[in-house]
Amino acid sequence: MLDGLLPIGSVVLLSNSTKRVMIIGVCQKQTNVQEDVYWDYVGCVYPEGYLGADQTYLFNGSQIERIFAIGFQDEEQLAFKAKADEVIKQLKGAE
Repeated sequence: MLDGLLPIGSVVLLSNSTKRVMIIGVCQKQTNVQEDVYWDYVGCVYPEGYLGADQTYLFNGSQIERIFAIGFQDEEQLAFKAKADEVIKQLKGAE
């Protein structure tokens, strides 16, 4: 189990997948469904990178099978992580 959100730039393998994904955003809201759905992450294929909005993937921390690399962390990222962890917890608690 992960301790909160991973930083942007982290590279992971999702369950039932063979292609790695790089995290490019956190606390994502999916609005093209009947009601809003909140996801921990949005990612793109690695090593190719962002190929277009139609080739991004929404996923949750529970779907991460393996972490290959953890993105850059500094004081700014750690402060953001603390806030983002709380926001995603509240959003998912409201579901």
